[in-house]
Amino acid sequence: MQITVDLSRLLSELETLASFSDAPAPAVTRVVFSPQDLAARAYLRKLFSEAALDLRTDAVGNTFARWTGADPSLAPVATGSHTDAVPHAGQYDGTVGVLGGLEAIHALQRSGFRPRRSIELLVFTSEEPTRFGIGCLGSRMLSGTLSPENARLLKDGEGKSLEEILRQAALDGSLDVGSLENVRLAKDYYHAFVELHIEQGPLLERKGIPVGIVTAIAAPAALRVTIEGAGGHAGAVLMPGRHDAFLAAAEIALAVEAAAKATRSVDSVATTGVCNVFPGGVNSIPSRAVLEIDVRDIDLARRDGMLGAIRSACETVAAKRQVRVEVELINADEPAQASPLITEALTRSSRALGIESMPMVSRAYHDSLFMSRIAPTGMLFIPCRDGVSHRPDEYAAPEDIKRGVQVLASALAQLAQ
Repeated sequence: MQITVDLSRLLSELETLASFSDAPAPAVTRVVFSPQDLAARAYLRKLFSEAALDLRTDAVGNTFARWTGADPSLAPVATGSHTDAVPHAGQYDGTVGVLGGLEAIHALQRSGFRPRRSIELLVFTSEEPTRFGIGCLGSRMLSGTLSPENARLLKDGEGKSLEEILRQAALDGSLDVGSLENVRLAKDYYHAFVELHIEQGPLLERKGIPVGIVTAIAAPAALRVTIEGAGGHAGAVLMPGRHDAFLAAAEIALAVEAAAKATRSVDSVATTGVCNVFPGGVNSIPSRAVLEIDVRDIDLARRDGMLGAIRSACETVAAKRQVRVEVELINADEPAQASPLITEALTRSSRALGIESMPMVSRAYHDSLFMSRIAPTGMLFIPCRDGVSHRPDEYAAPEDIKRGVQVLASALAQLAQ
């Protein structure tokens, strides 16, 4: 079977999709259910219809485009990713997995291949947490990780509920009307799911290897730590009598770093990404500080060990500085191991095509993390320049995109038979 990728068309589609943006090129801002996102969805539906794929959209906006196989009674094989983009991002994150997945189907159709199992292309709703503060909204609901009841509690920065926004999009004709209770898929709905994605890291480029086969996906846990100290005048309160909330927060932030380093594993990472200090005056002692902390690992026990070490450090700092520290667990997802069914198909495909590959870990999480709860799942990475992502200068070379699509198409053909 000859897999021929129409690279010029794929690059043109990526450029067109990038034009649906609330930021000027080369930046891409496409927040879920914004006018630009809805216009991008319409463009994608047009492409899917032109490819003679059967379309449906569920109640949270996940889009499904199916190439019906010879035996529609069999569980389909699926691929796909997301097309929403964080503010001032680039044009390759997620979109390569959607339009690359479409081109993989085109390539198989051109080759004369006829799948036994149907092949379905998914566009997941709101992989990015920009609007609702939670990532992978669509795949969380598909997998049952997020219940309809909890989804109804989600609100955006303007106080609009998810259901309110969905109703408006349905009235505009951009989404189908439906019940959130019907979004979840059965555990045996898919035979396999494989996602093509840019690496969002520098390893493939650094090693000069064109394809990465993901063996495990790290999962995040998020903590919010609130420190209540005692404020006062920066000149009048003497140092021995201070209960500075920010200094306590600084010690906790250093303990976060120490907790990750203490595991002695390269797969353990922990980040204090937010530190809000009150009242925020140069001549006022901070009375309160709020930290938001991200902790990740591919090993659940090791990840939870870091969380325990951070909690312990919070207690130590609270006693030492005589401040009150409250630790709130915002989210804790379990890591995922890639299915051997997928990794072996990707490995066979890359070898058959003469494309070098390497096994690797995904330290960013993706919709595949939640699809792994309901189907054998794997990921295929291609390099991105300098490992840069979520920036306007995000870039994947055309030849790398082509090779990724070739390997994906070959793997889908194997899995669909």
